[in-house]
Amino acid sequence: MLTNKKIFITGSTRGIGRETAIVCAAHGATLILHGRDMVTLEKLKEEIISQYGVTVHILAYDVRDTSEIKNAFVWIKKNVGRLDVLVNNAGVLDDALLGMINEGQMSNTFAINIEAVIYHMQFASRLMAKQKHGSIINVSSIIGKTGNAGQTVYGASKAAVIGATYSASKELGSHNIRVNAVAPGFIDTDMTKQLTEDKYAQRISEIRMNRIGKPEEVANTILFLASDLSSYITGQVIGVDGGMVI
Repeated sequence: MLTNKKIFITGSTRGIGRETAIVCAAHGATLILHGRDMVTLEKLKEEIISQYGVTVHILAYDVRDTSEIKNAFVWIKKNVGRLDVLVNNAGVLDDALLGMINEGQMSNTFAINIEAVIYHMQFASRLMAKQKHGSIINVSSIIGKTGNAGQTVYGASKAAVIGATYSASKELGSHNIRVNAVAPGFIDTDMTKQLTEDKYAQRISEIRMNRIGKPEEVANTILFLASDLSSYITGQVIGVDGGMVI
């Protein structure tokens, strides 16, 4: 499904990002993988090349650094030549009740969850506009759609991702660049493993399908949006939540 496509995935060393990298590799994509730790990226690169035999490039930088984001796209243009798909997956979850939120927590969450998303879209769209095609996929969250107690900052940042997706899709559609988002629900990642047994059970009780989601189920939705099967889909937010109602 992705043969000859060049795909850039941010936050690709664990959880949904890692699974997306593996799924895309299985479908023949050339990968540009991002993370903050070069050692972890090297291990992932070796694993994917060994298993799937595709080309893998790695870029290590902090998405809060705008100059590093720009440098990443300069590198992609010079060394890869084009970019077909951007998956804006890098994110952070830092919960706090109202009254306990501090300035550092807020600025860090917004810098990673939405400011970096916009900057990556901005630089990616410049490459894609010259090609007259591209797909941008932003990873939001069900919390960005419904909200949740103790997650005002996180929910606001993920709601902003949805708003940015809608606006960018209208702006970039004339360039044949599609912009969509996925909104995962309760997914089996490192974030959910930190929950207490009671909180975990509560979350499962809120899901109509009565189970936690798998990272590959989100990755498969991203695969669809990255592929030509979704060639007439833009400006959409697809929930991957098993019928979760918070």
